[in-house]
Amino acid sequence: MLALTFTYWFVVAGLLLTLMALAGSVLRRLPLSAAQLYLLVGVGIGPLGVGLLMIDPIEQAAVLERLAEVAVILSLFAAGLKLRTPLHDGRWRLPLRLATVSMVITVGLVALAGSLLLGLPIGAAILLGAVLAPTDPVLASDVQITDPDDRDRLRFSLTGEAGFNDGAAFPFIMLGLGLLGLHELGAYGWRWIAVDLVWAVVGGLGVGALLGLAVGRLVVYLRREHKEAVGLDDFLALGLVALSYGLALLVHSYAFLAVFAAGLALRFEERRHTGERPAEDVEAMALGGEAEEVAVDAKVAPAYMASAVLGFVEQLERIGGVVLVVLVGALLTYADFSLAAFAFVGVLLFVIRPVAVRMGLLGSPTTGLQRHLIAWFGLRGIGSIYYLMYAENHGVYDLFSGQILGVVLLAITASVVLHGFSVTPVMRWYARRAKGQERAAHAMEIQADSES
Repeated sequence: MLALTFTYWFVVAGLLLTLMALAGSVLRRLPLSAAQLYLLVGVGIGPLGVGLLMIDPIEQAAVLERLAEVAVILSLFAAGLKLRTPLHDGRWRLPLRLATVSMVITVGLVALAGSLLLGLPIGAAILLGAVLAPTDPVLASDVQITDPDDRDRLRFSLTGEAGFNDGAAFPFIMLGLGLLGLHELGAYGWRWIAVDLVWAVVGGLGVGALLGLAVGRLVVYLRREHKEAVGLDDFLALGLVALSYGLALLVHSYAFLAVFAAGLALRFEERRHTGERPAEDVEAMALGGEAEEVAVDAKVAPAYMASAVLGFVEQLERIGGVVLVVLVGALLTYADFSLAAFAFVGVLLFVIRPVAVRMGLLGSPTTGLQRHLIAWFGLRGIGSIYYLMYAENHGVYDLFSGQILGVVLLAITASVVLHGFSVTPVMRWYARRAKGQERAAHAMEIQADSES
């Protein structure tokens, strides 16, 4: 029976990987997303289908937590590497406001909705808010930056928000656990403020930034000056991710923020050497010559390093996303399909997210359309699975885990389905509109020059 099951898993894995390879170009022409297909696969092989994949989210919470953890940290590192905009650029205020102001508002409003609609006590309601507040860096690739030189405010804001808020949600996870008696908050919450909020956030960002800069400078120096440390950029990527994540945990800071900061720092180091030269120029040079020659070239070695690392991490990120979305589909037998749960998810997607975004971006240079789209594309996904399993492994399974689990699974499913149907046509229309505005602005500049 074990051999038969093992054989089945080879068939399932082969079909999934083939589906990944074949579906990409097809899905770009359809109002569908890859996540929707993977969700259907999970439903098909799970208890609601043929029953090949049977998971108990309580008994196997530790395994699910680790799988989600790996997928999220790879995605966060990739998100950091995608953001090539210099730190003094005003665009950075947008994701920071979304990851702080909008995050706090979201947690508060979700907690209120959880208390009123689901009957959760304050600790469980805040925990639910923290689980559902962060947008997902794994499933949001269709609305994020694909070109590191892209500075569009919509895609830049969604990419930066997903990078920051997966770590920024952690203080509220600890607050919820503390109010449930599962974590020490200290008298009047002093420990939560000093350790879980201030130190863990600052420490995580600091560890990641220092390691990203140090590793980036060392590799560039060895390649430029000594023609060494060439190749194996995949090991460099995994090594930096593991170092930043592990050291951040050792100093009791938020490792998600450390990994994101490491990606940002590595990209910052690349930009410090390369300047405004577009990253795509480096890729063209690599395709036109030998990779090792480009890797040690004094002018483009830093950009080539960043490009190679990003390409490898994105491949791993896709595989991790497939695995986790399939697991979510298999777990749907535990989802809460009650009227109260549907009402809660509707409020989350159509009321809470738009209100939080509008309040967070109040007075920002974004257009009304960009604010509408940022509000809509606040995907929930793998990050929420991680935080939920983290809470399970810290004692929540004895309290309200079944109720919280059911609502979170329903919210993720609704997000995958609704956002999946809308992402391709909406983002395609947005891109056409942006190009039209750019051409109109260019024509006006030409006309003004001719008149002068």
